[in-house]
Amino acid sequence: MMDLANKKGLEIDVAGLERELGVPIVVVNPRKNRGIPHLKKVIAQMSQQLNHLPVRDFIANRFLAPAAVENVKILFPEISDYTAIHYLINHENLNFNKATQGKIESVEQASSFNHTRIQAEEIMQRYGRIKQIMQHTVAEPDPLQKKLFTERLDDILLHRRWGYLILLVVLFLLFQSVFWLAQFPMDAIDWSFSHMNGWLGTVLPEAWWSDLLVNGILAGLSGILVFVPQIAILFGLITLLEDTGYMARISFLTDKLMRKVGLNGKSVMPMISGFACAVPAIMSARNIENKKERLLTILITPLMSCSARLPVFTMLIALVIPKGRVLGFVSLQGLVMMGLYLMGLVMALVVSYVAKWFIRSKEKSFFILELPVYRAPRWKNVIVTMVTKAKIFVTDAGKVIMVISLILWGLSSFGPGHRRSELKQQFAQQVERHPSDEATLNKERNSALLENSYAGKLGKIIEPAIKPLGYDWKIGIALITSFAAREVFIGTMATLYSVEGGKNADRQTLHQRMESARLPNGNKVYTLASGVSLMIFYVFAMQCMSTLAIVRRETRSWKWPIIQVFYMTGLAYIMSLIAYQLLK
Repeated sequence: MMDLANKKGLEIDVAGLERELGVPIVVVNPRKNRGIPHLKKVIAQMSQQLNHLPVRDFIANRFLAPAAVENVKILFPEISDYTAIHYLINHENLNFNKATQGKIESVEQASSFNHTRIQAEEIMQRYGRIKQIMQHTVAEPDPLQKKLFTERLDDILLHRRWGYLILLVVLFLLFQSVFWLAQFPMDAIDWSFSHMNGWLGTVLPEAWWSDLLVNGILAGLSGILVFVPQIAILFGLITLLEDTGYMARISFLTDKLMRKVGLNGKSVMPMISGFACAVPAIMSARNIENKKERLLTILITPLMSCSARLPVFTMLIALVIPKGRVLGFVSLQGLVMMGLYLMGLVMALVVSYVAKWFIRSKEKSFFILELPVYRAPRWKNVIVTMVTKAKIFVTDAGKVIMVISLILWGLSSFGPGHRRSELKQQFAQQVERHPSDEATLNKERNSALLENSYAGKLGKIIEPAIKPLGYDWKIGIALITSFAAREVFIGTMATLYSVEGGKNADRQTLHQRMESARLPNGNKVYTLASGVSLMIFYVFAMQCMSTLAIVRRETRSWKWPIIQVFYMTGLAYIMSLIAYQLLK
């Protein structure tokens, strides 16, 4: 960030830094491609060993524990003082044989080597050395004024009571804004697709390819594009929190709470990242040194409501939660959305608290965080992030949704045996006898054909298991298909209701089709009870193959992914069952 340093009048003595640190330093500005050729040249010199540097320690590591370091270096003559310290601290995690492990352990005992004290001393000495180098090589104009502003703001935002209240207010405003800002573009996209489907249904001939286009491809596309505004706005607002420096404060604030449930402040960033996507969030847990805390973080991160759940929540909230206002200005739908996200967060902490008693470890951990100064957000960065995340959603999630939508169209449009042919003949005869009821009979015919398709047969098989939760067989199919990716739920419902409505159906949006859906007894499918039950199911269920694959890779075992599937699915079923039975 040398360009920003120059703008703010910071003077950096590069030659002095090289001398103090003992490494080559290259000034770069990647945004304008400055310094990159020089950087390549220095890398080449280092790789060819043309640039010899004296070997030295950043701090006097030997004097942290002189006797212990000396004895370890007798066992390993070729290692540095720094390596000796880390052999003493981390030898249990290193690939040494039993005899070597015993020798290092005896060195620890003989010299009364204290892990906690040595680590703390090393950290304090490093920061002292950094401060000394900064004083010699960096000149900053009036740093006191900037420091005082940041400290005054931190006195409020990091207050032991007000800090948590402010955090809740920030989250509240975040979800209110997502609903409020995304409403108009979402309505416009939904309206456009419904009218396009209606127009194509009237101009295209009756054929399998026109049905595939309208009820397969366009239905799948509408399920993708309608939620792009919310995805972009959510990531834009999260980028604002990161750019201003507040995201680091969230980690600091929650460290104390995290420790009570077996985690620490380092677990916060993977958990916050989990609101975007669990896959990179679980990978980012690698920077948690403590094995137990890293494993606990991996186990609970999928409980964070990722962006893939956002389309599901949005659709269901719009269906079953009225557009009312609390206190005259607070959106009730936005409050419910915030409640779903907090529900996942609270349950993650509960699961971590329970799991910490089953995962044994005596390893201690420390959380050290350098809080950045507050700065104005870079609006260009916010916009670029919004566009990038929207593209990723459309290309990555969109591919999965489209493929499953097309497969589902095939399963919904064809069926076993001759039953579908018989149904078509029966309804054709009824239309001839009662031409005035053609529209009603066509709807009944499409519904009967869908029930007798491959998809319908599959849904009917699993319906008894999900009926106590308030779901019908169509929702059951969506639960199965969304295991590929949670957002596939919307594409599945769009395809099923489009096939059921037929090519010549009214110009209805997906929301209108789902709102008018009825059970065989005439009751609405999406009531407050069934809608809340379904939202809770998606808060807790492990509905993502990619997440399971990354957990397998990070833990190098199928044990933990299997545990995740069972505990999250069981949790989702029980909590959804309770919610439905209480609200129905």
